[in-house]
Amino acid sequence: MTTEVNWTEITSDNLKNLESVLKLYDQAFPIDVREPHDIFQKGLKYADSSFPNHFRFLVGMEGDTVVSFAIGHYLADVNAGFIVYIVTSPLIRGNGLGSTTLLKMEELFKKDAESAGHSSLRFSILETEMEEQVHTEAEKEDCIKRERFYDKNNYKRYEEINYLQPPLHGDKSGIPLNLLFKSFQESQTITRAEISPIVQAMYREKYYKVNGIDKAVLSNCLKKMGIDNPSF
Repeated sequence: MTTEVNWTEITSDNLKNLESVLKLYDQAFPIDVREPHDIFQKGLKYADSSFPNHFRFLVGMEGDTVVSFAIGHYLADVNAGFIVYIVTSPLIRGNGLGSTTLLKMEELFKKDAESAGHSSLRFSILETEMEEQVHTEAEKEDCIKRERFYDKNNYKRYEEINYLQPPLHGDKSGIPLNLLFKSFQESQTITRAEISPIVQAMYREKYYKVNGIDKAVLSNCLKKMGIDNPSF
């Protein structure tokens, strides 16, 4: 990677780069899958009172320009990180910036795990679009590129659950997505007994506490996946 990138975090006390990040976010995702901008503000507010859970908003800067960002939750009770977004500028893709951004977020999750009293981080989890759900050849090509990127960075698809992301725009039905994981344990696998409480924690901390999605909608999605409902 030849680009010199400096790393910073957006917090409730440091909103300096938020507007530039949101512009890159809007460019990266079509409007039908984007979350409202106020969800990011809610995440920052959540971070101020969620310990030992955490909300991370990492930004990569080249000079005064935002070139990448990643957003994620550290889920203390299951000792796992949940990467919600990872985005790089289209102007400098292909030089390792995506992998570096991912690694930096994993390092933050490891610090969160130690702060929560764990000796090390157990898992990192993320959602990705399914190739079967896309509509154009360009979207299919993007899916294949993402699959290769995450595979290169040691993320594997968990196949024993037909994962559903909760609806983000008031719909009632969940969105089928791939659920990927990376293990930081000696065993490079994850069991159903391990993944189920992680999904519960994702739903509780991100989709209920930050997004404010109705409990009944979340419970219905969990039921379809064969996962018991957590206490919201």
